[in-house]
Amino acid sequence: FIFVVAFTTFLISCVDYDILFANKALNHSQHPSEPIKVTLPDAFLPPNVCSARIQANSFLICILVIAGVFWIHRLVKFIYNICCYWEIHSFYINALKIPMSTLPYYTWQEVQARIVQIQKEHQICIHKKELTELDIYHRILRFKNYMVAMVNKSLLPIRFRLPLLGDTVFYTRGLKYNFELIFFWGPGSLFENEWSLKAEYKRAGNRLELAEKLSTRILWIGIANFLLCPLILIWQILYAFFSYTEILKREPGSLGARCWSLYGRCYLRHFNELDHELHSRLSKGYKPASKYMNCFISPLLTIVAKNVAFFAGSILAVLIALTIYDEDVLAVEHVLTTVTLLGVGITVCRSFIPDQHLVFCPEQLLRVILAHIHYMPDHWQGNAHRYETRDEFAQLFQYKAVFILEELLSPIITPLILIICLRPKSLDIVDFFRNFTVEVVGVGDTCSFAQMDVRQHGHPAWMSAGKTEASIYQQAEDGKTELSLMHFAITNPKWQPPRESTAFIGFLKERVHRDSSVALAQQAVLPENALFSSIQSLQSESEPHSLIANVIAGSSALGFHMSRDGQASRHLSEVASALRSFSPLQSAQQASSGFQASGRDGEGAQPRGTSAMTASGADARTVSSGSSAWEGQLQSMILSEYASTEMSLHALYMHELHKQHAQLEPERHTWHRRESDESGESAHEELDAQRGGPVPIPRSASYPFSSPRQPAEETATLQTGFQRRYGGITDPGTVHRAPSHFSRLPLGGWAEDGQSARHPEPVPEESSEDELPPQIHKV
Repeated sequence: FIFVVAFTTFLISCVDYDILFANKALNHSQHPSEPIKVTLPDAFLPPNVCSARIQANSFLICILVIAGVFWIHRLVKFIYNICCYWEIHSFYINALKIPMSTLPYYTWQEVQARIVQIQKEHQICIHKKELTELDIYHRILRFKNYMVAMVNKSLLPIRFRLPLLGDTVFYTRGLKYNFELIFFWGPGSLFENEWSLKAEYKRAGNRLELAEKLSTRILWIGIANFLLCPLILIWQILYAFFSYTEILKREPGSLGARCWSLYGRCYLRHFNELDHELHSRLSKGYKPASKYMNCFISPLLTIVAKNVAFFAGSILAVLIALTIYDEDVLAVEHVLTTVTLLGVGITVCRSFIPDQHLVFCPEQLLRVILAHIHYMPDHWQGNAHRYETRDEFAQLFQYKAVFILEELLSPIITPLILIICLRPKSLDIVDFFRNFTVEVVGVGDTCSFAQMDVRQHGHPAWMSAGKTEASIYQQAEDGKTELSLMHFAITNPKWQPPRESTAFIGFLKERVHRDSSVALAQQAVLPENALFSSIQSLQSESEPHSLIANVIAGSSALGFHMSRDGQASRHLSEVASALRSFSPLQSAQQASSGFQASGRDGEGAQPRGTSAMTASGADARTVSSGSSAWEGQLQSMILSEYASTEMSLHALYMHELHKQHAQLEPERHTWHRRESDESGESAHEELDAQRGGPVPIPRSASYPFSSPRQPAEETATLQTGFQRRYGGITDPGTVHRAPSHFSRLPLGGWAEDGQSARHPEPVPEESSEDELPPQIHKV
């Protein structure tokens, strides 16, 4: 920061550009006959002249003062972070007995296992006897889980419909910073400290006053953003210029590369998923995502790019040849600039020319992407070849140039979003934090969605029918609860889920065994063919990724001569067979669960059991005792790969089940968000009254498509004796599903015809201020 400010000030006030550009001759009075040779220091002004020019520029002085105050703020924050990091350093050395020299060779699961063990021995958390893996994740990801939930329920104003651009997403680091400032840690925020929501926001009696207070605060923060807009904009331009100019010169095509957008990272993130877990998962999906986006080429644009590249290359070749013949050609004005621009132009044109030897399969590529990112709107499947799908996926996987442009525009657009779009949602935000906050003993206030409780937040269309009591307002969209539950259970196999979540995992396991048995009965084998080879090339050489390639290739190869229903059934059976292929080795894992690897750090080190790192899919991970840090790191990498593969297969399997569930039911094109989320009877009756005439198809707040209607005929009881995850189901019995009159709107959001979307008031306004709503409880 200091360098950017000082260097910019020097360029503005201490450089004589007339001499630098040779617009003014130098005064060589001592030797007038000597040729004039301009050097770089000749363009620098003397210190006294430079200082006088700075003092004469009042605007520059004002900017320097503001920059100084901001630097002092950053300095204080830096010192505070250093103190926090020193405490973490001491905790790792003294409590966890992990020296800094061996810390890079430890996985997060190993560190977490030691924290759980230390709690049992020394009671580092005094409010409860034992810490669970979920408690640790809640402490780390408290605020991020809230942000994921608000994006999932389409509460944050980050999706817009513009006249010429259509559906767009605008979510930048500046906008994210303001959201967190308003909700979590800024002055007057909803949280009184890092672990507790303010008591008044837990009561429904004064929700209108709190909403008005929040609206006023958002207004003032928006005005502050407007006032600071010129300074922030100048900083963004300078930072982007100093950061990307060298990269653009070295790799001109880097701006044409793609990256996962901030919105994509939030939309694709599981509840209770750490940063390194999300980064690893999205990195594995980067290559197939890039190949999918490259499938969409314009023949006209390709022809134009080839011709422009030919013309530019011809001129560049002549200039290079002349330079080789006589280097004085470079002394001609603008020759070097022309060579540079021609080189950049040729590189940009080449990015629009596809490889003639590549053959792309959009549907299979999209399934490979789904295996890694785990979330995808329903209407993408079967429409991977359409430009609408490509444009919507581009909102998650955007050009690096678009990312930079959005960051540059953020200081201008962020105040408008805060004042115009976020302020009207103040009451919704207040109700969201009241209704979806739970107090966990030893952890504090956390988002209830992060509990991953299918009874409270499950969705009937994602295998939670009969196990969830959630209304539409309480349901997590896109299977977020169910997929997050599976991801956390696979990543942390020792975690004991709640009873309803255990029943859900057991039911899923039973369904996997049933579908895989169907596949075996039909002798469904995965063939080796050219399609398999092409898709396998998208993956690494490792065994887990090859298994995913086999599933996707086999599904596509066997499905060409089948109906759509037959293809869906075939896909489901093959993914189930792949999942079941992990299970024969479960006994091996159980036999070796007591095995513990020797500590890397000598005496005093806690032994690290391999079972703390293995998931059900890791049963295949036959590990040996690591005699060195490198062997232990290799072992950890193998276990992580198998856990990642198992979750990828579960994501494919659950999406296939959801797809079958949607196909078995008639489309429901309209439904109403009621004033109360306790009952849907009136909504069902109004829908029946409207069936006689044509109805408009609503557009989701995230991705537009018509949503399926839930069945009203399914009933039943769920038998209790489910064993723990992957322990099998002893007589699961018949699973009955409660009737539901609501349909699903993907990526959250709901709307009434002709009215703006808003959620109900679950607690009457007349309730006492001291009375907590039923959603606020201690866990």
